[in-house]
Amino acid sequence: MDLTELFTPQAIAATFIDDPSNAMPFVGAGMFPDKKKAGLDLSWIKGNHGLPISLKPSDFDTKATFRDRIGVSKVETEMPFFREGYLFNEKDRQEILRAQDSKDPYVQSVLDHIYDDVNELVAGANVVPERMRMQLIAPDSGNVGIHIAANDVDYTYNYDPKGTWKGTNYIEITDANKKWSVPATSTPLTDIQAIQDQIENQTGSRPDTAIMSRKTFNYLLASEQIHSAILAQNATATVFLTEPVVRMAVAQILGVDIIVYTKKYRDESKTVHQFYPDDYVTLFNRGVSLGSTYYGTTPEEADLRGNSDAKVALVGTGIAVAQITIPHPVNIQTLVSEIVLPSYEGMDYVGVLKVA
Repeated sequence: MDLTELFTPQAIAATFIDDPSNAMPFVGAGMFPDKKKAGLDLSWIKGNHGLPISLKPSDFDTKATFRDRIGVSKVETEMPFFREGYLFNEKDRQEILRAQDSKDPYVQSVLDHIYDDVNELVAGANVVPERMRMQLIAPDSGNVGIHIAANDVDYTYNYDPKGTWKGTNYIEITDANKKWSVPATSTPLTDIQAIQDQIENQTGSRPDTAIMSRKTFNYLLASEQIHSAILAQNATATVFLTEPVVRMAVAQILGVDIIVYTKKYRDESKTVHQFYPDDYVTLFNRGVSLGSTYYGTTPEEADLRGNSDAKVALVGTGIAVAQITIPHPVNIQTLVSEIVLPSYEGMDYVGVLKVA
């Protein structure tokens, strides 16, 4: 088997797509579906999604009165670029060439190492948009935006520059006795209902889904308010609060389905993080479009695709995998790149609680 047949972007892309370990979906991908666009620029319209205003009465044979338009703002920005790669030098190449002999006992470990390296880059590319989406729906201290900084590059985007969303859609529990970490006196059902009412009063859409971490869900398991509410509906003398019992109770009492999101990633310094942070709850309606995850056209896709000196394949909507062979000394560069940024047109329909 020739090395160029064994080690191609198409083979890598196919291996990544077919790997069952990569089949677990990101929660944010369903909330912000992928879209492709050319270039770096991203523009989207954010409207004030208030309730409809009744028409004013009018006499016949008179001119119509004209109302002011509900505030609409156009958001324009440049999408960030991400790229990283692996280099195979001449010594590495000799190890790979051993795969030409199918009887070599090391063949499988060598091939696995090759594919694991590249799949790690592609998996890392998929981490980026999910980090962004989770930062938007669980904003730190209610400041809606995206911040990713590493490798002497700082990408910071403010989606609520005037603080309008924070003032109406974000509630932080400041009373120490009401924090969800205090099970005897906290009132999580009341808190969730309050932000449901707030969003419904503003938009006419009532949140029916809540996202939280495992730690935050455990507050519900310990809550005296939830325990009392379940006992009030159950003739049994004692009720042990299990996850299914609490999920069912919240769904019956408030009409809210709970998503416990525990997926993790490592950042650029290899520190482990949860995609969704502890001590926050995000509420939204599944029937409302929140935004899209836009992918631009990377230099590899735009300039190297079709180039005789490089091979390029796409994974998903906009992740480019490129292979470049340098003839002397013989080196193989495998690059994975993406230009990606989510829009957030439906942010007015999202409410966030800071619970502890």
